[in-house]
Amino acid sequence: MTLVRFIGIDGTLREVDAAPGARLLEVAQADGQPLEGTCEGQMACSTCHVIVAAEDFAKLPPPSEDEEDMLDLAAGATRTSRLACQILLAPDLNQLTVRIPGEVRNMQGR
Repeated sequence: MTLVRFIGIDGTLREVDAAPGARLLEVAQADGQPLEGTCEGQMACSTCHVIVAAEDFAKLPPPSEDEEDMLDLAAGATRTSRLACQILLAPDLNQLTVRIPGEVRNMQGR
């Protein structure tokens, strides 16, 4: 299992065990995090934007050009922002920490 740490909009920390190979978006949604992912992985939205902890950001593969374009549309994006739908959990990402931005905006209004 891979441990993922979610820091919620209100600052609360939730630790969740996830299967290696799972997409971070699926893990977040199963945990009730307010990430919608309305494009269903088709890179047509930025509703699953997360801010990756600086110490974990370098462990991720570089974002694609499409992902960078989508992050340009994300409210509250930072230099360590990524789309949760593009992060596949792997053993080297154990204890990955991500923050849900306070500027979350999605189709459900969360």
